[in-house]
Amino acid sequence: MAIGPLEIALIVLIIIVLFGASKIPELARSLGKATGEFKKGKNEIENELSEIGKPIKESKPAENSSSRIKTIAKDLGIATEGKSDEQLLDEIQKKTIKIEKKV
Repeated sequence: MAIGPLEIALIVLIIIVLFGASKIPELARSLGKATGEFKKGKNEIENELSEIGKPIKESKPAENSSSRIKTIAKDLGIATEGKSDEQLLDEIQKKTIKIEKKV
């Protein structure tokens, strides 16, 4: 179900009536900033996930990577109790794909 030009024109007209012509640039700026912040957060999560996926060359303890995985999972709203790191990584990957589809 696609939105045609008539529907877009109707939506724009409703926005103009509700907010007034002087508020539209301010609304557009706010929407642009929010979109930028969301993309920035998504990129940060992707970078952290790629760091976790890289082989650990340094002699860092495995607990550190495990705790990072759990922290990322909790930040994304994923329950971590009773799950292995592999299960959490799978859920994190599914969640980020879901977020990317929304953007």
